[in-house]
Amino acid sequence: MTKKTPIYAGIDGKHNEFDNASVLLQSIPYDGTSTWGKGADEGFEAFLDASENMEIYDIETDSEAYKKGVHILEPLLEDSSPKAVFEEVYNQTRELLKTEKFLTFFGGEHSVSIGIIKAFYEAHPDLTVLQLDAHADLRPEFHGSPYNHACAVHDASQNANLIQVGIRSMDSVELPYLDRNRCYFAENMYGQTDWMDDSVSKMTDKVYITLDLDVFDPSIMPATGTPEPGGILWNPMISYLKKVFNQKEVVGFDIVELAPIDNFTAPQFLTAKLYYKMLSYKFANS
Repeated sequence: MTKKTPIYAGIDGKHNEFDNASVLLQSIPYDGTSTWGKGADEGFEAFLDASENMEIYDIETDSEAYKKGVHILEPLLEDSSPKAVFEEVYNQTRELLKTEKFLTFFGGEHSVSIGIIKAFYEAHPDLTVLQLDAHADLRPEFHGSPYNHACAVHDASQNANLIQVGIRSMDSVELPYLDRNRCYFAENMYGQTDWMDDSVSKMTDKVYITLDLDVFDPSIMPATGTPEPGGILWNPMISYLKKVFNQKEVVGFDIVELAPIDNFTAPQFLTAKLYYKMLSYKFANS
């Protein structure tokens, strides 16, 4: 039996066809370098299932972003080595950038973002990479590879304007690569809002967002490989994302590290709503 092509939000129609869609959604279900909790390779199907069961009118923006069209591409299934995955993702992203559509990506673990980000900063000089994450991910290599999930933004730190938000776990080997003026530690964000405008003020005009779901507090997002206490809650996150989308040109984003928990659907529903919120903010005024 031929496997049915997935449809975003379960709503079929010509708006989702490649030529008509404003948005491309690329799944990269790779989980080869994660070092503790596994399961991020199963995140996309859980996300799609939740997306089919959410209501698609966004109250805040008074919009239905799905009508812009979200075309789901064939997944990238390369998994022979971290380097091979990087090369496959990098080359595919370079091709997708030629379409001039709004590109979105879904992991998989955070190592999949390395190739995406490289293609984006090459295409967009003076790009800001906004990393929303519990972990600094600045190691130049880990377990013998620069393409490990612990190295997710090291290359970005050397080649783009990297802004890090929500960080609350790192290794001392990463300190030489940390820009404290552009890193917002979770412990300094709790109960505060000034970090939002301050971080946005340090961004260039074009922004790429890489969002590791462990940036959220595990009380609302336990379904990740390495959950860290002290994370961001839902309302501060969407308030911040709204500021970024309103004040800057977000050129693409990825969401990574959803590792579903059996018989517990809340995390993937949060992820589905997050993705839809980000599209709603992107297209609210179009």
